[in-house]
Amino acid sequence: MQSPNPSTQQNVAEGNSVSLKRTMTQRHLIMLSLGGAIGTGLFLSSGQVIAQAGPIGAVISYIIGGLIAYMVMLCLGELAVNQPVTGSFGAFATNNIGPGTGYMVSWMYWLGWSATLGTEFTAAALLMQEWFPSISVWIWTLIFASAVLISNLTSTRFFAESEFWLSFVKVSTVLVFIVLGLGAIFGFIAFDGYDSAPLFSNLTAHGWFPNGLFPIFATMLIVNFAFNGTEMIGIAAGETENPEKNVPKAIHAAVWRLMIFFVGTIIVISALLPYQEAGLNTAHGSGLSNSPFVSVFNFIGIPYAEDIMRFVIITALLSTANSGLYAASRMMWALSVQKQLPKIFSKLTSSGTPVIAILVTMIGGLPGLLSEQFGADVIFKNLLGIAAFTMVIVWMSICWSQFNFRRQWLREGKTLTELKFRTPWFPLIPILGFTTCTITGLSMAADPEMLSGFIGCLIFMALCYANYYWLYHPKN
Repeated sequence: MQSPNPSTQQNVAEGNSVSLKRTMTQRHLIMLSLGGAIGTGLFLSSGQVIAQAGPIGAVISYIIGGLIAYMVMLCLGELAVNQPVTGSFGAFATNNIGPGTGYMVSWMYWLGWSATLGTEFTAAALLMQEWFPSISVWIWTLIFASAVLISNLTSTRFFAESEFWLSFVKVSTVLVFIVLGLGAIFGFIAFDGYDSAPLFSNLTAHGWFPNGLFPIFATMLIVNFAFNGTEMIGIAAGETENPEKNVPKAIHAAVWRLMIFFVGTIIVISALLPYQEAGLNTAHGSGLSNSPFVSVFNFIGIPYAEDIMRFVIITALLSTANSGLYAASRMMWALSVQKQLPKIFSKLTSSGTPVIAILVTMIGGLPGLLSEQFGADVIFKNLLGIAAFTMVIVWMSICWSQFNFRRQWLREGKTLTELKFRTPWFPLIPILGFTTCTITGLSMAADPEMLSGFIGCLIFMALCYANYYWLYHPKN
């Protein structure tokens, strides 16, 4: 099979009368990336990283995680600007690595997001049931799934606006948390009955690395997964106004904002809470109260802290589902355009949304809905492992694709000045990005809770390659 020309993905798929529309702006791209990354991993799991790695260790972990994400996004920037297509990761891998790998990457990314849809809806419904115990979880699940489906089906512009405001709630909460936390640290706000919190004394109260250096690396999977979603800029590049200008700006803005938000949050939590209590706060009950955000808000004296965070986390879950359905459906659309799925999957509405791809992807999220009946812990942890592994594979493919793209560009006699955006410090950035992502992926095999998902993903990868070479590889 010939590698598809990137421009053809913006053209009309065979049998369609309309194409995907370039309606996203720079602010939509930034919020899409921030919204994909800021979620329950930050609101709930950040305390777990602090408890394991210690305050300074957690700060270092998030800085390293942010730098890995930045390296991957710099590679993505060169690819997305010079080859702006929807469903980009698969197309990049097809053009620069091989069509079999492009096929596998597309399906891996689709699997990662579609597998998490049901868990996002169910988790949001369970939180709503804490407010309204008489209403069944299934009713809330249906309401949330319908809302996200409508957001994606209406139009790309409507999706972008809805995701912008869902992300805005999360970003605003993080900013308020950091500002209030710093106010408590520096004595401007009373903390837990005192005039002010101890000035950063908790950061080093038990030494720089109370549990040693190893937990810094052991928590990198959680930290790296926290930055998952930044790559959605590449997915949306094919539906963005003026991608040559907006994509690079969005990449720089999104990654550095995430670094500030994540590291700032960790510093505030570590400075205000003893690190042993950051991951599990039993003073206020269980469940949602385990969030270090709730603990800090309670100690500062914010009324209804649990209710506020419940609303924010529900918003975060719906935002993740909203952006996940968008990303996965565009991958399915791209596969159809490349004639690797029936052309019905590239069928577009008059507003330019791939309706069949969206509906089928939503069905793909149904297994997550079983978590309420068949062991939430087991299903959630394995789906988390699947999502984490697929993210690592996609990030590795981005670095590898950029490495090969640049070498091919130069072999063709083109100059670096002809690139509309170029990854700096080549080839160091793609090599470091690929290597660190590989190490992160392999670390999953050492986690018993992730092992079954890890093995399942390896089998899925092998099946993708086998299916491609059986059905689509040209026969001699």
